[in-house]
Amino acid sequence: MAEMKELLQFLRDKNPAVRQIALENLLPCTPKESPNRHIFFDGLSSGGLQGATDNDAVRSLKLLCRDQLAVAHDAFRALVNLSDNGMLVTSLSENVFLTFLVSYILNPQSTLADLASMLLSNMTASATVCAALLSLNISVIPDEKSSSYYAVDSRSGTCMPPHPYPSGEPKPVLALPLLIEAFSKTTVPEGSEKAQPVRKGDLHFLSSVFANISATPAGRMFFVTPRPANPLQTDGPLEYPLSKLLAFTEHPDLIRRGGIASTLKNCAFQVHAHKALLSPESDMVAVPPSTVEAPGMDILPYVLLPLAGPEEFDLEDQELLPEALQFLPATKTREADQSLRLMHVETMLLLCTTYWGREYLRAHGVYQIVRALHEDEKVEKVAEHIERLVNFLKRNEGPDTKDDDASTIAAAVAGPAGAQPQEEDDDEDMRIEEI
Repeated sequence: MAEMKELLQFLRDKNPAVRQIALENLLPCTPKESPNRHIFFDGLSSGGLQGATDNDAVRSLKLLCRDQLAVAHDAFRALVNLSDNGMLVTSLSENVFLTFLVSYILNPQSTLADLASMLLSNMTASATVCAALLSLNISVIPDEKSSSYYAVDSRSGTCMPPHPYPSGEPKPVLALPLLIEAFSKTTVPEGSEKAQPVRKGDLHFLSSVFANISATPAGRMFFVTPRPANPLQTDGPLEYPLSKLLAFTEHPDLIRRGGIASTLKNCAFQVHAHKALLSPESDMVAVPPSTVEAPGMDILPYVLLPLAGPEEFDLEDQELLPEALQFLPATKTREADQSLRLMHVETMLLLCTTYWGREYLRAHGVYQIVRALHEDEKVEKVAEHIERLVNFLKRNEGPDTKDDDASTIAAAVAGPAGAQPQEEDDDEDMRIEEI
């Protein structure tokens, strides 16, 4: 242990080879099971009246994330391993490092953007970091000839500034809309003739960041509050931020589609947003108490499609289904991951919280899809939730169930993070936890 502690001083050595060798030998000490892991936490403070304090090891690792490739790679890996500790997360969320981390992820030329996204994902397990990220502004220089920009604070050994350096004055832009935009435009569109990917990183772990943020009340409100479609502009057409994420519920990468499924489910706890969540894009909808309208998000096809198989339905039933689910090919397969199937069913259970939501789901063929899903489902827990959903869709509605008290329901459903919402008619089957 003493030898490992001695290596810490070499993380600041002027010789890059020395820094690299020291970090290579220290990296095995960072996983949770390592007996020497505590050397990175000695002297750390989580805050309180005194405020959070770093130690030399953490300060060094944060600086080394800006170093050359081999060193920066191991520094990011070390912080990813260590970031399950609350004291370290407090240190990492200080403004200078958080600004660098987000700016680095946003830069398309960042070689280690995926490791940085993984670190941000671990950090946002803390509600404090989620709150900081919701209010964080990033300094950018927009490119007047295109919709791109340069994130000023991304500069590092693995992300050099562009040449020539962009003209214009930096301006502060809210970070989260930029992260959503970067995430939604990471991959080359299907059928595109472009030979190179848009970015050096896939940014799949940003979906977990969005899921963590949407687990907080303020985060849910962000996703269902209209904003300019172009995050660099303060005017122009409005849209709900959540709408940019919907297309990824059937993405090939499990992490990406899992994070988006979690985000959708968490946003469904926002009862007042159900009409905006379900309404088609052709309808302009506001989320009370706000009166600001934006196109509906039409989330139902994106929730149902992962649950649909190759079944053929009668023409009458086909016509009920959203267009994207009509006449699916014989090769269509359901979501293979049981936890994601469960998440999508739970999302629809939450959308059944109000009479309006139940009627919308009935009118758009949800019963037909989940009936076929139930016949094919082998996992007991998922099957039980499907049965609960069917009970909601097929039950008789009377005056007591049609007259939803939205404010009471909202308080019960949104509740504190991790709470179990109650259905309005004391149905004990309706118990869903936030993610």
